[in-house]
Amino acid sequence: MRTSVTSIATRKHLEISPIRLPERKRSLLCNASAVAAAAPADESGKDWQATLKLGLLFAVWYAANVYFNIYNKQVLKAFPYPMTCTAIQFGIGSLIACFMWLTGIMKRPKIEPGAFRAISPLACIHVLGNVLTNVSLRAVAPSFTHTVKAAEPLFSVILSSLFLGSQPTLPVVASLLPIVAGVVLASTSELSFNWTGFIAALGSNITFQSRNVLSKKFMLKGKAGLDNINLFSILTIMSFFILAPLAVVLEGVQLTPAAIQAFPPGVLFKGVVAGLTFHAYQQISYMILQRVTPVTHAVGNCVKRIVVIVASVIAFNTPVSGQNAFGTALAIAGVFLYSQAKRSGDKKEVKAAAA
Repeated sequence: MRTSVTSIATRKHLEISPIRLPERKRSLLCNASAVAAAAPADESGKDWQATLKLGLLFAVWYAANVYFNIYNKQVLKAFPYPMTCTAIQFGIGSLIACFMWLTGIMKRPKIEPGAFRAISPLACIHVLGNVLTNVSLRAVAPSFTHTVKAAEPLFSVILSSLFLGSQPTLPVVASLLPIVAGVVLASTSELSFNWTGFIAALGSNITFQSRNVLSKKFMLKGKAGLDNINLFSILTIMSFFILAPLAVVLEGVQLTPAAIQAFPPGVLFKGVVAGLTFHAYQQISYMILQRVTPVTHAVGNCVKRIVVIVASVIAFNTPVSGQNAFGTALAIAGVFLYSQAKRSGDKKEVKAAAA
């Protein structure tokens, strides 16, 4: 009986006694526990940093757009040569791209021999689109130019159908109706309306959407091995060498020392800032596109257009009628509906392909 009691006591002692591990093993276990506990905190910290960085990129994207449109309009009022202004902007962008390659901020691309031949049509379209944008900005209020440019989805659908054989879904077609109606309403009530500004803005839409369609049709990225940012930088440099001689032939040598001295105060500074922000907002747009889905980028672009329109109205004290404001809002709302319809259609295509 005594032996049995002793045995039971010994078992209880073993059950309740803490396990004693060697000092090294206990240290390793403690470190592992600390790492496991810190992992979620590290991931949360990285997510927070990524979100903050993305928010800053959007803020700089919007700010660069606002400064470009306001300063560019003021420069074009004092220096009414849109081709020369666009060439200068391409020149400033070319210097920025070369600086980023030389300093290693951006990886220098490896360009295949046939890449320039593939890029040259896109560069020509890039030149035409930006020149037409500046022609429109010179002729009409920036807010009206951007209202007309909200019709980009319409031309995207038409050109994709013609050249890529892409058939739009019914929701996509339906989303185009408020875009067209909004642009018509805004145009018929725009006090600064003239046909030069209106047609130039429409032409800019067509050329930029043609550039996007051509990029897909020729699969330029696969041929040249370029990412979007390097492709844009090369387009900028090529565009400068295409446009600079054309600007001299068609507009003459306008940026002379005498012309610079005759500028109103601050115009030269605003011209430089317009060139810097011209390159910055387009490059930041590509940087954002690498971090978010195309639909998120499209929604951000829609918000950007609203910000630019409102800022331009305030900066230039542009009179806005009720019909004009309603038309602009309707067109922007249509762009938002278009992006949602495109996302829904893309999801269905992916599911159909997977099935």
